[in-house]
Amino acid sequence: MSQLDDTDAKSVIMPAHVAIIMDGNNRWAKKKHLPSIAGHTAGAAAVRRVVEAAARSGVQVLTLFAFSSENWKRPKLEVDGLMTLFMRSLKKELKRMNKHNIRLKVIGDISGFSSSLQKQIHSVEQATIDNSQMTLVIAANYGGRWDITEATKCIARRVASGELSPENIDEALMSQHVQLADYPAPDLLIRTSGEERISNFLLWQTAYSEFVFLPVLWPEFDQQHFDDAIQTYQNRQRRYGGR
Repeated sequence: MSQLDDTDAKSVIMPAHVAIIMDGNNRWAKKKHLPSIAGHTAGAAAVRRVVEAAARSGVQVLTLFAFSSENWKRPKLEVDGLMTLFMRSLKKELKRMNKHNIRLKVIGDISGFSSSLQKQIHSVEQATIDNSQMTLVIAANYGGRWDITEATKCIARRVASGELSPENIDEALMSQHVQLADYPAPDLLIRTSGEERISNFLLWQTAYSEFVFLPVLWPEFDQQHFDDAIQTYQNRQRRYGGR
């Protein structure tokens, strides 16, 4: 294969699974002298843009870190606003998801949410279950350490019941018990706002993901930023520990 052919082949490789840490809503609001909820509302508009961009690009799974298990520490007014925004977005975006053939999946400990929000989550998941263009995964009340701990508990219960021998526990088994077990591991992890850490997000699943950190604040994230991250990914060589 010629150098040109190799470059062309590499340029068309799309990540099957893109995960995004949507960071910078509060800083965006502060920069504009607005309350924090204004930043989160603007961030919701960015979610709509990136979902449409990912679906157009052929991404199979898009996972967005919407609310971490540590976010409960934020001011109550901000948390309440986020819960209201989450509920409103679920109701508002259902028609759009069905129109674009997008399935919704929520991961995390949703038992921490109000009963009405839990009901709305289940309702939208069920209403989009047959959609196949792309799966949109929302990580809400999610933490990577929680995820691994819950998987470990499940495996321990299987061992205690005699269903499973400790000698049979390996990485493949663990991968079957963490969140997103039914989906490919993220090929690409994007974080906005210039911060360069993964903040307890998909710790197990991103072991071999490519990381791209962008200086843009999340409410300003658009198609061009998404395309730039994809291009950066396409220019990487993924070796998975080999040469």
